[in-house]
Amino acid sequence: MEYRRITALPPYVFTVIDTLKVEARRAGRDVVDLGFGNPDLPSPDVAVDKLAEAARNPRNHRYSSSRGIPKLRQAAADLYERRFGVTLDPETQVIQTIGAKEGFSHLMWVMLQPGDAALVPSPSYPIHRYSPLLAGADVREMPFTTDGDFIGALRDGWEYSWPKPRVVVLSFPHNPTTACVDLDFMTEVVEFARERDVLLVHDFAYADLGFDGYQPPSILEVPGADEVAVELYSMTKSYSMAGWRVAFMVGHAPTIAALAKLKSYLDYGTFQPIQIAATVALNEAPEHPREVCAIYEARRNALCSGLERIGWSVEPPRGSMFVWAPIPEPYLGMGSVEFASHLVREADVAVSPGVGFGPGGEGYVRFALIENEQRITQAVRTLRGCLDWLS
Repeated sequence: MEYRRITALPPYVFTVIDTLKVEARRAGRDVVDLGFGNPDLPSPDVAVDKLAEAARNPRNHRYSSSRGIPKLRQAAADLYERRFGVTLDPETQVIQTIGAKEGFSHLMWVMLQPGDAALVPSPSYPIHRYSPLLAGADVREMPFTTDGDFIGALRDGWEYSWPKPRVVVLSFPHNPTTACVDLDFMTEVVEFARERDVLLVHDFAYADLGFDGYQPPSILEVPGADEVAVELYSMTKSYSMAGWRVAFMVGHAPTIAALAKLKSYLDYGTFQPIQIAATVALNEAPEHPREVCAIYEARRNALCSGLERIGWSVEPPRGSMFVWAPIPEPYLGMGSVEFASHLVREADVAVSPGVGFGPGGEGYVRFALIENEQRITQAVRTLRGCLDWLS
């Protein structure tokens, strides 16, 4: 039997590290897991309480709406007004998705088919590369680094692509490189899209995780951006609600309508008590993203200063929940998978190999800030023993 949609998918390299981590823990070793970006912080109490209350009401056990209940879409629109000064019509410019990955993937089904192309950063979050491929389209990569010329990479990627991409994928703060941009960059990108009749898709997963005073901009802050762009805002990181699977696609009304049409054939939306609880979180816990951000910033400081002390120099990120670290020179020849495996075996520290984010990620590993400061300090201490030549 041939499973055509997944035949072209490569092995998921992160499973190599995960397998080593599981084996080490079964052997009784204390592995500090800084690999998978799975938030460890609790969801807001008001959301948990409302979920329990709503789940006891049998009226909420029926099918819900694939677009999201009206009060939840209104709460998302209110968030954008409050946080970014952006006015959205909750009826035509907001749709709730079952997490950002579901929304992004189904949008690629809407936008792309065989013979089309998408322009995607390299390295990138895996779903950004593979969703267009699963839709049957081609992927054209543009190299992104923390200090790179993003606009130049975008223009080159467009000019040297054939067929011309219908979709440009962006995500800032960027995963995995942690690259950040300002509103001037977003303005240039919107103008670029206007000139070329292309849809911008901005995955805004780390919208509220900006450090040292940096405030990540929404692409919709650019006047007229909603004519050429959609944005994905997720409650996963900002509200510590990873397992709840609540996100929103907002912006360009015709694209939102197209996604809504597809989703009406595919799902009945998130369990309604979850939608009700998410509405309460957005309306009644507006301070939660700031509290979460402060915790991640403290963890970033602990990791980056600790790595610096042992001689592993990394650039402290201005946003996201990750640290993108170049593999130290003497270990470069190992490649990122073997180097990450070495850290699990010798230091009991799990990180993500850069090549898992595409060929452009080779030569790096990604630390996820998903353990507390004490555990991060423990990780640095064991890394010093494993890489004692650095100190």
